[in-house]
Amino acid sequence: MPPPVPPPSARAPQPPSGPPSTTAPSTPPVPLAALLARADLGLRQLAGPREGVTLHWVHTSEMADPVPYLLGGELLLTAGVHLAEVTAGVAGEDADAALASYLDGYAARTVAAGAAALGFGIAPVHEAVPPALVAACDRHGLPLVEVPAGTPFTAVESAVWQAVTEARHRELTRIGEAQRALAAAAARPDPARAVLRALARHVHGWTALLGPDGTEHGSAGARPTDRVRTAAERLAQVVGGGEVAGHGGKEAGPGGREAGPGGGVRAAAGGPSSATDALPGTQLSAYALTGRAAGREPCALVVAADPDDPPAHTIAGVAAVLLSLITGPAAARGAADNGHSAALAHLLLGARPADVGPLLGAPLWTVVHAERRGGATAPEADAAALAAALGTALVAPEPAREPASEPVRERASEPVRERASEPGRDPASSARRLRALVPADREIGAQPGWTLGVSAPVPVEELPAADRHAATALRRALAHRSALVRRPSPDRPGLAALVDPDDAHRHAHTLLAPLAASPALVTTLHTWLLLHGSWDRTATALGIHRNTVRQRIARTATLLDTDLDDTDVRMELWFALRCLDRAGTEESSAGRPKPPEAARGRPGPSVTAL
Repeated sequence: MPPPVPPPSARAPQPPSGPPSTTAPSTPPVPLAALLARADLGLRQLAGPREGVTLHWVHTSEMADPVPYLLGGELLLTAGVHLAEVTAGVAGEDADAALASYLDGYAARTVAAGAAALGFGIAPVHEAVPPALVAACDRHGLPLVEVPAGTPFTAVESAVWQAVTEARHRELTRIGEAQRALAAAAARPDPARAVLRALARHVHGWTALLGPDGTEHGSAGARPTDRVRTAAERLAQVVGGGEVAGHGGKEAGPGGREAGPGGGVRAAAGGPSSATDALPGTQLSAYALTGRAAGREPCALVVAADPDDPPAHTIAGVAAVLLSLITGPAAARGAADNGHSAALAHLLLGARPADVGPLLGAPLWTVVHAERRGGATAPEADAAALAAALGTALVAPEPAREPASEPVRERASEPVRERASEPGRDPASSARRLRALVPADREIGAQPGWTLGVSAPVPVEELPAADRHAATALRRALAHRSALVRRPSPDRPGLAALVDPDDAHRHAHTLLAPLAASPALVTTLHTWLLLHGSWDRTATALGIHRNTVRQRIARTATLLDTDLDDTDVRMELWFALRCLDRAGTEESSAGRPKPPEAARGRPGPSVTAL
């Protein structure tokens, strides 16, 4: 008599017709052996492979078919509650056969879903792991771990997440150390080879600069096998803009390349910026060096590393950015570019900027102020990446400024931390803000992770004004939480052109004289008017509390003895502030230092960009 058919819910899950699509693990791998070694958990492996098994996360399920809820890489935990339905109403050998069939399908489905291992809990349902499950896991190559009665599943989950956290910390520490080492290497003589050596050391592999024809322009690390070297040449040709097909290689799809049998690849039109190839025990990655100079042979950075080492790809990406700068147009002219060196020498010898400008090569320049989004400090590698994206080597941290202290005290209720966060008072502010000079013919777009303020293109003699305009644009971008704000080019004269500059200058100094001893009040008033009287946006732009903005504006109104809610008053004050701004630009562009206010016989403050 044939064994009874189990109910639909208890039938053995059937293996899928094809492997399901799984999400790539976003957590570092944790060796299963590390969990088995913990005496406090008491885990014991009963079946499946015992070497090279890694976990990415944990999932607990008592469902007969947990596959729809698996991402791949899990330790799937179960107490076998769902097994009771299989043998319900069935006894003897028929029950054993039904259970064996069910467990075989269960193990097959779990493996097909990408689960890394199966954990079976002893008690309260089962006193031992079913032998049929041990046999099924051995057949399908699924590691099976016994979880003793005294170990709750939450303890196993906690142990896995603790190991994941420690692994992530080690990865981030390693990436940070590699970034610092690569940045230091880029500053050494023969920087390209120094970066290659540092990269090989930190990815524990082989690195090389290869031309599209396979010519090696430098390498570091242990020499690869001939097979790896040949595959590396193919990838270098792909990212170098050439087209190559391997053994039966296919045309590239939307992703830019497609690996055919034997690892062959073919570049899409224009060539991808990066490509990868997998060989036994080796992951090959190639990166196009986009900063190469015109007329020079394009090169690719090729890295051969352990395929089970995700941080290696991140570290290699940083090295690719640095090498793009090192091998770019500035490097093509040599470390001591004649024009830049001459410009620097003339400035140090007292020449006017207007006379030095032609030596720099570009007639017009754009000033960019950049702040790392979220207020985080920007490591050297991030600054190098921004420089590469902007297409300039003239990038430097924005110097911290120490404004004069205000004679009027803040109210006692104002938190000290608000004052410490003001621009110019934060010693770390120069580490998160950068300024750049970019030739006007370069297109400047939004950059991931940065907030940018961009001036209009100007000649060298107007760079001081462009610097202030870029700072104003950055403040506006921060206040509006925009990725990029540009200062528009003036295409028509304003009302200021109708007033005699000397008369406007005297009026501005007279009007703003009560604020002469309070630079912070001048800066706050300037930003507040610029942002149409918004307390919140002004506080965001200046990095202070909105209550501090209110206190300063109230104090400004008292010192000026005026009503700042009056539109006419606001317009007059804005005209005065802009007049002082233009006066500072004219004096700076003339190559003369500003004389003290008392020496000119005109008291009053000057507007300084943050």
